[in-house]
This record gives sequence, structure tokens and C-alpha cells, in this order.
Amino acid sequence: MSGNPVMSAPVVETPLQRFLAEMLEDRIAVGALMVFAALVGVAVLAPFITPQNPYDLAQVDVLDARLPPGTLASAGFTLVLGSDGTGRDLYSAILYGLRISLSVGALSGVIAMITGASLGLVAAYVGGWVEATIMRIVDLQLSLPAVLVALILVAVLGKGVDKIILALVIVQWAYYARTVRASALVERRKEYVDAALCLDLSPGRILFRHILPNCLAPLIVVGTVQTAHAIALEATLSFLGVGLPQTEPSLGVLIANGFQYMLSGRYWISFFPGIALLVTIVSINLVGDRLRDVLNPRLKR
Repeated sequence: MSGNPVMSAPVVETPLQRFLAEMLEDRIAVGALMVFAALVGVAVLAPFITPQNPYDLAQVDVLDARLPPGTLASAGFTLVLGSDGTGRDLYSAILYGLRISLSVGALSGVIAMITGASLGLVAAYVGGWVEATIMRIVDLQLSLPAVLVALILVAVLGKGVDKIILALVIVQWAYYARTVRASALVERRKEYVDAALCLDLSPGRILFRHILPNCLAPLIVVGTVQTAHAIALEATLSFLGVGLPQTEPSLGVLIANGFQYMLSGRYWISFFPGIALLVTIVSINLVGDRLRDVLNPRLKR
């Protein structure tokens, strides 16, 4: 007795599954994402996987200053990456500095994204003199070098993590505003917005529950690029001595601390923090490039 073959139902792929599948197609992007995840992991676990707190004076011995990699410290542990000019274990200092650099980049990026996206939505939705005013400010800021604007801001605000975050937010928000405004102008002319207006929905609900979700793709791509840019900009300011103070570690501060010893052959003091900064920025940019290709297939190479 033969029966009819059982037909299996077709597998419906969700947008999230399709997005993840396309992301995993690029091995370079997957490797970059794994590297970045590892950097975030070791930064979070820094107090538990480092032999010392490099910014606790009770744990630092000045007699260990400028020791090469592999030397035994006076406390009994091996200086895997050597020590800096004040006797701090460079491995510990890099992981603690990575925490500050990632935190500054992430916080400034999130705040700048919220601020810029909100202003971009308002400019596209309201139009008129409101849009003209916002976009003229955006054009003025984007016409100036970001480093120059940041230097002026930190000179006025002073040193400190909160000050540098505020300066980076002011530098970055215009990128988000321009991106969201361009996307929102396209969405503003679509029929679903007209339908929402006919239903007499509030402008806030139309902007943030209907238009904004359709502008997330370019916003996410800009967010990854600007996070890497914020980390590099903070390192630049700290290297120039106008960013974070010596008591608040960051990769830029560590690079600056070792720059004066480069000509004397003690390369490791600046070299290893520089490598950590380079790997962090490159990994974020590679992930951002893949996100751009996935979220906007027309840009695929």
C-alpha cells in the first residue's frame, strides 16, 4: 500500500536570519567581529585577568620602570609586554586603557547618534526655516576639520572623561543629522506617512515609530564608522596632551607616555599600545564595511 509523499513546508527565512547569513559570508568581517568581541571581553575582564591595577600607586614600583618584555617584576609576576616609564605593567595598562577608549567611543557615539538623529528627523519633517537653520549649522561644522573643532572644545572644557565625551558628541552629531535627514526626506514622501497624517497621529509618533525605523540601516553604518573615528580622535587628543589626564588611562595616553623613549630603544612603551589601538580601529571599520554591503546591496563590490 503506497501513500502520498509528505510534502515538507518551505522554510521561511526571517530578516534576522538572512542578515546573519549575509554577514557570515565574509570571512574577513567575521574575523574582525571576533577580534573586536575579544577586545571588548578582555577590557571588561581587565581587573580579573591582569596582574596589577596599573593606576593604583600601591601596586606600582618605580624600580620596575622601562623594563623590557619578559622581565620579572619586583612583585614576582612577569612583565609580558614590559613596563612603562613609571613602572606600570604595560599589559595591564593596555587592558585598562582599552576600557576607557572603548567606553569613550561608545558613549560619545550613542549620545551623538541620538542627538543627530533627532535633529535630522525634525529637519526633514518640519522643513522651512527649521530645516534651513539645522542644516546650515551642520554644513558649517562639517566644513571644519574634526580635530580642530575637538582641540578648541577640549581647550575650553578642560581635561576629563566627561569633557572629552562632550567634545566628541559635539564633533560627531552633524554626521548623524545629515544622514538621517537625507533618509527621512525620502520616507517623508511615502504613502504610509500620509496615512499616519490622515489618522491624526502625533508628530513624535510619526517620526520615531514610523520614519526612524526605516532610516536605521544607514544610521547603523555611520555609527560603526563614527565609533572608530571617536576612538582615534580621543587617542589623538590624549597623545597631544589635551585629552585625558595621566590619572585616567587610555591608549592615547599610553602612546604619548612612551613617545619620549622611542629614540632610546625602548620601543615597547609606545609600540604595543599603538598596536592595540590599530587593531581596535581596523576591526570596527571592517565590520562597518560589511554592514554597509549587507544593509545596502547596491554598494556591494
